[in-house]
Amino acid sequence: MKRFTFFVGAAPSRRCSASTTAPSPWGRGSHKAQAKGFTLIEVLVAISIMALMALMAWRGIDSMLRTQSGLQQRADQIRTLQAGLAQWQTDLNQMAELPGTPSWDWDGKVLRLTRRAVQPADGVLVVGWTWRSNPARPGGGDWQRWQSAPLQTVLAWQNAWQLAQVWSQTPTAEALVGQVQIHPLSGWQLFVHRGGNWTNPLSNDAVSAAPTPPAAAAATIPDGVRLILTLPAVTPVAGPLTLDWVRPSLSGAPG
Repeated sequence: MKRFTFFVGAAPSRRCSASTTAPSPWGRGSHKAQAKGFTLIEVLVAISIMALMALMAWRGIDSMLRTQSGLQQRADQIRTLQAGLAQWQTDLNQMAELPGTPSWDWDGKVLRLTRRAVQPADGVLVVGWTWRSNPARPGGGDWQRWQSAPLQTVLAWQNAWQLAQVWSQTPTAEALVGQVQIHPLSGWQLFVHRGGNWTNPLSNDAVSAAPTPPAAAAATIPDGVRLILTLPAVTPVAGPLTLDWVRPSLSGAPG
């Protein structure tokens, strides 16, 4: 008797085909992992953080530049003041004692000096120093210096001497040519050293502005000059500043 074998389920060929099909290692989950990126919120947060960091960096650089600029301005003002004080002492050291020409004159507003020129062949110079009131300036005014052109005749000296006086009061366009603005000032004072004491230049032994004989002209130069500058609070060096000058021909300094 013949025996028949029956298969339950799918046909052998199909079952075999199904059994040989292995699951792919690149499933749907792996595909989703590869396609994942930044969300819109994450991108906006990152941009905001970068913008904040850029702003902080810019503020730091701007603060450094402002500080550097302020320090440079302070240094320039200090150098200008030092140059002015050095020029003041040079003018006094180079005062010329010539017949018929006063070397020194102080009228309470302007100090006029007759000094030797830089080159001996150029003759002499007339120099003026004053404090000019100006409410628009720090401290209310400026320390200023005026200088004439080199002078080689008595007539040229007389004209320059008078022009220095005009410059200190109501400066003309001609007088302003020789003007140099030194430093902001709130005020200044002068004292002279004569006879062992510091005195006011406008006291009884003050020098006359009129031409004097040679012996008297030599006596017009004091033994020492004390300059007191009142520097405004907005400048790097504020408050009173005192500078004493002594005649180079003296062996000792005034007490």
